Amino acid sequence: MTGYKIVNLKLMIDAVGEDTTKAVLSNFSCPLNKDVEDFLRIKAIDFAKQGFSQTHLVMASYRDKPVIAGYFTLANKYITVSAKKLSGTQKKRLAKFSIFDHQLRAYCLSAPLIAQLGKNYANGYDQLITGDELLYLACKKVAAIQMDLGGKFAYLECEDKPRLIEFYTQNGFCAFDRRRLDKDETGLDGDYLVQMLKYIKS
Repeated sequence: MTGYKIVNLKLMIDAVGEDTTKAVLSNFSCPLNKDVEDFLRIKAIDFAKQGFSQTHLVMASYRDKPVIAGYFTLANKYITVSAKKLSGTQKKRLAKFSIFDHQLRAYCLSAPLIAQLGKNYANGYDQLITGDELLYLACKKVAAIQMDLGGKFAYLECEDKPRLIEFYTQNGFCAFDRRRLDKDETGLDGDYLVQMLKYIKS
């Protein structure tokens, strides 16, 4: 995989200013998922400045000009993973990086959340990167962070749609629970999100 540059949104704001950054982000379009589009264009800057999450722009060359091919957002969260949902191998791996709650019968751990993941459909830029490549880059960034902090797991949350579950499963994630939507989470199908976990190899 070559030709992509990962740009930290917070560093971009520091380098070129908030107004210029907003202008760049305004060219992002994701009609397949309005939440992904609205987050980058409306919320990502404030979240980055406040430290709630950090967004990474995946830049590619289009007609000799750098454009946003896609982006992903990472946040650090605390999760519980029920032992009932795991295989023997998964339990052994989780046990090394978590605390087991005997009352809940669950593993409790801190893990990076891949909070947003989306391609830019403006001007056909979505053809510059595949979903598999974008998710690979997000997991690669998690692996780099864990080289400094430790840890071996990442997780994400997605709508309960067969194509999404299949996509993430094919990329090494497995479902471990469901989370009910918060009141401010609108524009999503259903009233819960499927939580999926992946063991991140170095």
